[in-house]
Amino acid sequence: MGSIEEKIDLESDEEIPFSTSQGTRKVHSFDFETSHIGSHAALSTSWIFKKMRTAPLRSVYIVLIKAKINMLLPFGPLAIFLHYLTGKHGWVFFFSLLGITPLAERLGFATEQLAFYTGATVGGLLNATFGNATEMIISMYALKHGMIRVVQQSLLGSILSNMLLVLGCAFFTGGIKNHTKVQEFNKAAALVNSGLLLMAVMGLMFPAVLHFTHTEVHFGKSELALSRFSSCIMLVAYASYLFFQLKSQPNLYSPIDEDTEKIEEDSDEDIPELTQWEAISWLAILTLWVSVLSGYLVDAIEGASESLNMPVAFISVILLPIVGNAAEHASAIMFAIKNKLDITIGVAIGSSTQIAMFVIPFCVVVGWIMGQPMDLNFQLFETATLFIAVLVVAFMLQEGTSNYFKGLMLILCYLIVAASFFVHVDPTKDND
Repeated sequence: MGSIEEKIDLESDEEIPFSTSQGTRKVHSFDFETSHIGSHAALSTSWIFKKMRTAPLRSVYIVLIKAKINMLLPFGPLAIFLHYLTGKHGWVFFFSLLGITPLAERLGFATEQLAFYTGATVGGLLNATFGNATEMIISMYALKHGMIRVVQQSLLGSILSNMLLVLGCAFFTGGIKNHTKVQEFNKAAALVNSGLLLMAVMGLMFPAVLHFTHTEVHFGKSELALSRFSSCIMLVAYASYLFFQLKSQPNLYSPIDEDTEKIEEDSDEDIPELTQWEAISWLAILTLWVSVLSGYLVDAIEGASESLNMPVAFISVILLPIVGNAAEHASAIMFAIKNKLDITIGVAIGSSTQIAMFVIPFCVVVGWIMGQPMDLNFQLFETATLFIAVLVVAFMLQEGTSNYFKGLMLILCYLIVAASFFVHVDPTKDND
């Protein structure tokens, strides 16, 4: 019995350490696997958080640091600083102008990035909308303070600047850069925009003619009533145009060289540097900053006109729209150099159409709500200038092609318009 018990004890003594060592080995191997999995998860989590941190920094670098023109960005805060400390309007005007320039170029860059995801038609419409946000804010600010003539002159100057100067510079630079080939664009879309501009001229012409021919039924009231009715009609026409362009027949407005560009241009240039939401966010941020600087620019106009010995009307019609349309200038030239003329037309002519058919009638309706007598009587000189400019641009666009000579003619026409307004005296003060 004793020998049997000792044998059992020996067997049990032999088995126990074997089992414990096997269990410890299993435990150690399990600890190694869990620690390996945990370290891998920690690495992947840290990589995700690092990616989340570096993506905004990369976006900031691309938009605000990468381009050399961003060296002018500090002039914007400097203009605001001088506005509150010195009150010297000439310097505030100059530094605001320098500060808006890089913002306008970056605004065009962000719109170009967004156009990769939306296409040429919507991209041009978005650029026109973001470019005109400055004019909208300035107009609402001036209209609230009863400066109706400033609103009329600045909006008229924006149309003339977009049609003649912006489109002319785009055609000129694009023609020189791509002189070995003929630059083409969608003729149908350009002609529809020309028709809308002529409709806007008609809406502006009849109140002016009614006023200066003294054929109103009720003097002073019929002109205002006609302006408000025509503004509502123009808003309906512009809404119908957007539906026709984007929903009803979008194929009519597709770029004619969209397929060939995809085949021929397979370079790094066609790869977007920003995501869609990054581009949208930067468009909103840059538009807000441009609008802030434009407000200080407007406040400094009267002081700058005194120091420069220039009429306020000339600054409102010529100089102010050049600054307000800086985004359209930069983006239209950029797209023309890259042979994307459909977006150029959408930016330059589309912006003019949007101001003439939406912003001006919208200001009339808002003035109606505010109790301000904003009307469509832009005076005979201004209306005749707009009518001739629309005819010139319509003839330039009817062939569906562009070259540097057409751009040069548009620029020279704008110089004639600028010289005319430099010697023009606004008759409203004399009439009042």
